[in-house]
Amino acid sequence: MKTVPVRAFSASLTALSLALAAPAYAQQSSPDSSTTDTKTDDFHSADEIVVTAPYVERLDLLSGTSAVTGDILAEKTRAQLGDILASLPGVSATSFSPGASRPVLRGYQGNRVAVLTDGIGNIDASNTSADHAVTIDTLTVERIEVLRGPAVLLFGGQAVGGAVNALDKRIPRAVPDEPVHVDALVAYGSAARDYSGGASVDVPVSDRIVVHVDGSYRNTDDTRTGGYIFAPSLRTELLDFAAEEASEGHFEEATEAQERADQRGRIPNSAVKTWTAAGGIAFIDDGGNLGLSYSIYDTNYGIPARPGAEHAHTGEEIVEGEVPVTIGMRQYRADFRGEVNLGDGLFDKLRLRAGYADYTHTEFEGSEIGTVFISQGIEGRAELIQNDRNGWRGASGVQYQTRDFEAIGAEAFVPPNKTRQYGLFSLQEYTTGNLDAEVAVRFDSVELRADTLGLARSFQNVSAALGVGYHIGDLKIGANVSRPGRAPAIEELFSNGPHIATQAYEMGDPNLKSERAWNGELYARYDAPGAALSATLYTNRFDSFIYEAETGAVEDNLPVFAYFQKDAVVWGVEFQGSKRLASFGDMNLSVDGVADYTRSKISSGGGNVPRIPPLRLLGGAELSGGQIDLRGEVEWSDAQTKTAAFETPTAGFTLVNASATWRPFGRDQNVAIIASANNIFDVTARRSASFTKDFVPLSGRDFRVTARVSF
Repeated sequence: MKTVPVRAFSASLTALSLALAAPAYAQQSSPDSSTTDTKTDDFHSADEIVVTAPYVERLDLLSGTSAVTGDILAEKTRAQLGDILASLPGVSATSFSPGASRPVLRGYQGNRVAVLTDGIGNIDASNTSADHAVTIDTLTVERIEVLRGPAVLLFGGQAVGGAVNALDKRIPRAVPDEPVHVDALVAYGSAARDYSGGASVDVPVSDRIVVHVDGSYRNTDDTRTGGYIFAPSLRTELLDFAAEEASEGHFEEATEAQERADQRGRIPNSAVKTWTAAGGIAFIDDGGNLGLSYSIYDTNYGIPARPGAEHAHTGEEIVEGEVPVTIGMRQYRADFRGEVNLGDGLFDKLRLRAGYADYTHTEFEGSEIGTVFISQGIEGRAELIQNDRNGWRGASGVQYQTRDFEAIGAEAFVPPNKTRQYGLFSLQEYTTGNLDAEVAVRFDSVELRADTLGLARSFQNVSAALGVGYHIGDLKIGANVSRPGRAPAIEELFSNGPHIATQAYEMGDPNLKSERAWNGELYARYDAPGAALSATLYTNRFDSFIYEAETGAVEDNLPVFAYFQKDAVVWGVEFQGSKRLASFGDMNLSVDGVADYTRSKISSGGGNVPRIPPLRLLGGAELSGGQIDLRGEVEWSDAQTKTAAFETPTAGFTLVNASATWRPFGRDQNVAIIASANNIFDVTARRSASFTKDFVPLSGRDFRVTARVSF
């Protein structure tokens, strides 16, 4: 293994080479189809920042976007990305632990959801396993976007379910008007005794050059939950075990099992400690821009233990001998972004974006090192953006990815492997009168190698999509159809062994073939002063759907989870709306709501797809204006009984939240103090999309105070 100085030097050297040679991706300001908060600061500008597809005005092909930014992002700041976004339509979270939670889009997770940093892959190992945290600093990001539908056409063949894009300011996009520009946030949350803060500074060293630095720190205790830590099924197992031990005269063991079954309060081994640091520089003028950044992400977090999942080498009973498992993770990352203005010809701009990351993930058993995961990767994009010609516009480009991955240790469930992937894509839009039409095509070539096993697989997939929309006043109706293809991931192909952190024996299938689907959507969107409403109906019919499910077998004293491939059908609905009810001087009273439902089944009697979110309803009321915003909301989640074999049902729950935002210097000033109370009635809630739902419930009652400033 390389030392830290070597890693840092390697990343820096790679950044310089990428700046000269690699393809990449960049962004531009543009309106957004759905935004949760319109107050931003991009150097004192209220303009929205949409970075995903600057050449498409409303991203109709992707079924629109949702975004979290400004004060709402500050109030929702949590340790992990999935928990921040879980209130958006069609979004849930894996909630593996307080330190590891990826977003779930329309029931899809893992390799079907692309997690991006500023338009390119996050280049970590968070899609390798649910216990791997996402290396995105939620304390310093400026905006987080969610794209649903066939986002594969823009972001690669793996994003069948959609994409999440986190926008940071590490490579500046504008020159501040003031000598120094500062953004800062500090917060405290009671449920986990969460102390956190982050800040960024931008300094113009000339009228064309901007220097940026940022950093953050988070330190939490074990998370407190509202009721029993273990779900009823696990409590029953523990209580039965206690009764059996007592009947045999093993009273000490019986008492320990009883105490464990009755455990409430804080979830053992769920604390998180994270810090980040970054610096960047950019050259900006009328001809384009060029910038570099370098960042470090470091986190340590606990993995709560599932009863009965002790390692075979311990040889202990269910209530004995558990060794706490913790994760230590660090990523060094270098980034490059460039843009060249090409004038009034066929092409408007050439945009470049590239990143390199050196990533280490260490699983500790107590104080001893269990397994170490090492990943080095490069991703780059280059796009040519067309000028608008009589209603015709679009973009075409190339994308390249490479990753070298190695797991070292007795429980290295994935062999050393290499991934090489390149893609070609084009998206075109034509507008005439009230009619919009969009077409996109993408080609992906993927090579996966596990040389120690003598295995190699290659895949070529062509994806295509067509979308149309028609405007009738403030109403737009439309339809999208797409045919994406996804190559299986390394983990789905070659996993074979015990995995300490997931407390499971994981088995891949080296014979998996590409996953393909027919996707269709119908939507209607109404947007008028004081009222907005959107409704989407979607269906996905998969050929050779890849999924991971518990088999009922036990290996090395661990439950066996294996990857399977069968046809599947997914369908769902999403609603989102808001309405201003009344105005009182400068105060406005409004209501809003979200509803979503996903149903996923394996064809030919194969049962249900595992870990699918149930019906969810969320409604809120807000009084805003002047210096104060007041909000209350209720989220109701139905029970999930449509489960896969060996998957336990999930009880329904209702969460009640409230918040107050005070802007002491007025709404035009970027200073806000936010007080919130989440899960006011201290309800025990579990997400059905989580692998660990039976022993890692959501946070109980949580009082949070956040201060956000920008000047």
